[in-house]
Amino acid sequence: MSSRTKHILWWVFAILFTLSIAVYQRLTGPTYPKRVKVELGGETYKLKLLRSCGEKNAEVKILVAPKTIGGNIVYRRLNSGDAWTEVTMLRDGNNLIGYLPQQPPAGKLEYKVFLTRDLEQVAVTEEPVIIRFKGDVPVWVIIPHVFFMFMAMLFSTRAGIEALRKGEKTFNYTTIALASLVIGGAILGPLVQRYAFGAFWTGWPLGGDLTDNKTVAALVVWFIAFFQSYRNGEKRGWVVAASVILLVVYLVPHSILGSQLDYNTGQIVTGK
Repeated sequence: MSSRTKHILWWVFAILFTLSIAVYQRLTGPTYPKRVKVELGGETYKLKLLRSCGEKNAEVKILVAPKTIGGNIVYRRLNSGDAWTEVTMLRDGNNLIGYLPQQPPAGKLEYKVFLTRDLEQVAVTEEPVIIRFKGDVPVWVIIPHVFFMFMAMLFSTRAGIEALRKGEKTFNYTTIALASLVIGGAILGPLVQRYAFGAFWTGWPLGGDLTDNKTVAALVVWFIAFFQSYRNGEKRGWVVAASVILLVVYLVPHSILGSQLDYNTGQIVTGK
């Protein structure tokens, strides 16, 4: 197999691997729709329940085609001591739709959905679903942020492979990985945080936001890997370590221990 063919195959692997990590990120974490199954009237329904919303009332829409099925939602502000409020879901074609009231940025509601058919009623989930509200992030911020974070993972993977192969492009890929991480994580990341929750930084030492903290950890290791590779191209261990650490960072579900509004004090806290 020629070196050119090997080069292409390693890039194909790096792209597919990065895409798989992106899919994992999309399907995990506390802000992505919760996937559940519920049985009613002898039928099983696969549903998605909303767990994140911008500056509007949250539309809880579930697909249950039979017109004989109705539903309602009960909700309350998280950790507020509020009584439960009930909302009747309305039918729109094959969907049942109910709305939760908009909350301030980082405000959270807990809610449960109940489905009814004739005299049977079932709760869609055993425990309440938690939905977090946020400010709207402009597309000119969020799209480049996602792009550069994707590029960081792609070139991190490729740099790690190149380091293990003792390839001549290890430093080049390391440089691109670090630059992408700086732009996506250190520059655009705080902008996303500012628009969504009103603060540029909520990680250490200001707070316990895990997303901010893990970004710092990755940046520190990648800066070390960059300078070690720059000083001595034969020192590839740091590049491999940085690649592995960034992978671990991406495997930690997004938005865990993120910003949360304390309804009792009116302050946004992190690390919960």
